[in-house]
Amino acid sequence: MKLNENNNLKNLSLAKQTKHLLQNHGIRLNRNLGQNYLIDDFKRKKIIDFANINNNDIILEIGPGIGTLTLELAKKAKKVIAIEQDPKIFEILSERIKKGSIDNIELINEDALKTNILKFSESNKIVSNLPYQISSPITFKFLDFDFDMAILMYQKEFVQRMIAKVCEKNYSRLSAMLYFKAKIEFLDNIPPHSFIPRPKVNSAVVKLTPINYEDIFSPEKINFKELLNKVSFKNIFNDYANVCRIIFPHINKKIRNALIDSRHMLNYKDKKELRDLLDAHDSLDPFLEKRVISTSPEELLELTIILKKIFKRY
Repeated sequence: MKLNENNNLKNLSLAKQTKHLLQNHGIRLNRNLGQNYLIDDFKRKKIIDFANINNNDIILEIGPGIGTLTLELAKKAKKVIAIEQDPKIFEILSERIKKGSIDNIELINEDALKTNILKFSESNKIVSNLPYQISSPITFKFLDFDFDMAILMYQKEFVQRMIAKVCEKNYSRLSAMLYFKAKIEFLDNIPPHSFIPRPKVNSAVVKLTPINYEDIFSPEKINFKELLNKVSFKNIFNDYANVCRIIFPHINKKIRNALIDSRHMLNYKDKKELRDLLDAHDSLDPFLEKRVISTSPEELLELTIILKKIFKRY
């Protein structure tokens, strides 16, 4: 199966193809909705190459737009499942697929954040130029999904927060959460002039590879017996996510003060009552005086286990 572009488009550059299609359909892209379309042929080729696609791969793509990546992915993959929310853009891509007689693209008109991605479990790779405003929630949806690897484009500032280490200025709830879920590899910078409309920020391409929890929590690396089976790890990770949500808004504060300042999330109203409870547990002594920014993910996980015993819930 090969893609046959119509004669009006096949000899045009990606930039001219994109502008032609949008103008012909009366589409004005909205930068505020993350509608920044890649128009750089060279960068597109690099993204496709990064995915190392073969004819057995089934690709999931979020936000395909007019098919900038989709149509090229379909040339190499067994199948592409593409989820597009905008009904007008969906119609443009549907028309291109029909005109090209492409039979290995499943195009879905849905909001990816509201879609049960698990129903696309046949996909083994994810390749997407993600709308930047959904970067965080869609990434965590991906990490509940069983895939081999993902090639994703994000705002560069977001990538810096993804890969930040403890004590670094970009260390955040995002980096602490991803630490236990995926290996993140920076692949390439994408400048603003590679898109229309031009975003006001730089972009970056990364590779996400899910982490095998058994590798993280082997007895040689970490001695948390509760975490050595998958069911328990999933439960603990949900609690860990809640602890991160509670303390990271106060990243430069000591953990004691971060917990007290977020006491409403622990179902406490009185500062003194919560402070006395925290100080009464010797097991918390190694943590309470540490600042959030200098507390590693492993330490946060140990803190989570202790807090779970104290509060029973968050």
